[in-house]
Amino acid sequence: MPWLSILMGVSALGALGVAFVKNDKLAKQATLAVSLVVMVLTIVMTVQFSPNGDRFQFIETYDWIPAFGVHYGVAVDGVALVLILLSAILVPVVVLASWHDAEAGKRSVRTYFSLLLVLEAMMIGVFAATDIFLFYVFFEAMLIPMYFMIGSYGGAQRSYAAVKFLLYSLFGGLLMLVAVIALYVIAGKGTFMFPELIGAITDPTTQKWLFLGFFIAFAIKAPLWPFHTWLPDAAAQAPAGAAVLLVGVLDKVGTYGMLRFCLELFPEASKWATPVVIALAVIGIVYGAIVAIGQTDIKRLIAYTSISHFGFIAMGVFAMTQNGAAGSALYMVNHGFATGALFLIAGFLIYRRGSAFIADYGGVQKVAPILAGAFLVAGLSGLSLPGLSPFVSEFLVLLGTYEVYAVPAIIGATGVVLAAIYILWMYQRTMNGPTAESVRGMSDLNIRERLVVGPLIALIIVLGFFPKPLLDVINPSVKETIHNVSVADPASAVAKEGQ
Repeated sequence: MPWLSILMGVSALGALGVAFVKNDKLAKQATLAVSLVVMVLTIVMTVQFSPNGDRFQFIETYDWIPAFGVHYGVAVDGVALVLILLSAILVPVVVLASWHDAEAGKRSVRTYFSLLLVLEAMMIGVFAATDIFLFYVFFEAMLIPMYFMIGSYGGAQRSYAAVKFLLYSLFGGLLMLVAVIALYVIAGKGTFMFPELIGAITDPTTQKWLFLGFFIAFAIKAPLWPFHTWLPDAAAQAPAGAAVLLVGVLDKVGTYGMLRFCLELFPEASKWATPVVIALAVIGIVYGAIVAIGQTDIKRLIAYTSISHFGFIAMGVFAMTQNGAAGSALYMVNHGFATGALFLIAGFLIYRRGSAFIADYGGVQKVAPILAGAFLVAGLSGLSLPGLSPFVSEFLVLLGTYEVYAVPAIIGATGVVLAAIYILWMYQRTMNGPTAESVRGMSDLNIRERLVVGPLIALIIVLGFFPKPLLDVINPSVKETIHNVSVADPASAVAKEGQ
């Protein structure tokens, strides 16, 4: 079964069909149906994946531009699989949550929901691509639907946020394109296929220049400090559903690219850059958390928390240990669910009150207890409370980093304390205290909204107590990556000494 092509095809054909539907309600229902089909097919594909089998599975390779060695090459390893699964789960949740998002937009309702399905096809493609040129095509093509979703359906400053998002991403993409072409020419393999290019560049200086081309593009996409300034504007102005996919999935392409391409294609350059990247990651952790504390806008606050979380992910990747890399890959998934839940609940809150400012709320818990309870669980997952899924990820990242870089790990751990401040203070100001006059008539979550939030809260709790299924899929791929980088893993050395 060409699973990956089927997933992309169903999403793309669904988008085309929705675009021509005349009835807005039918367009929403069709989008939800298509996204649910893709989710079910993805789960079936995931069940058939063998963690102990070949690294890349569900392989499809066809000539695309033979004269330049470009292939339509797709496959998944454990890390790519869990990120595709994350995308497939979040899209139907976002569709259901976005039932009214397009009503105030300049474009039609069916265009908005069609863009959601186009974006889903692109997200699956970018994680599945094993041809680097194809990866670049998906990497850039994702910008188009997200640009229109922000620019046409976002807040008052949507045009500014959309253009800023696009320009930053295009600049990073341009650097990556130059590096991709140089990699093809210098490697002399006559192909862009990733497995065949591992180990092809041996000259240290060449590795460094190519590494920078890829890394800067991924650092902007992630976003890693100091390449982060586009994210707060984009996330704050985007509709809540689009913000979920932007921060929950699209930004993961950056950290995924670091783990997949930077480390394995340019191992020596990655080791050379590690001290700087670790430093940037630690700064991002602390900076994002401190700035989040001072935010007055709920969505901007959540965006800055994500900058802090992406610092953890990047730190785990460049620690180049089994625990660190596995923790980072798991963090990408758990962050998607936790931050997705936060953005969606914040969106429901803003939809009711008509304001994103924290000062306009107070005492919501008394009039909407279910909304407040869901907001509390999502918030506590954002501060990595034990028993909720991000805790396991953050613990593995800090453990894996401490094994080789003790001081950065200790400094990074302060992000946990700062997270408690910004999450609990936000919750206290919005949900506790006297009930503000403007929220006295606020309604609680309706059935549709509970169906949106319920699955995410359930996943946060289940994966907090039982992350083993995801780790079993992730660990073999991460082990292969560490092996290709030729790094002695401290955890493996300790295990051998104990035998």
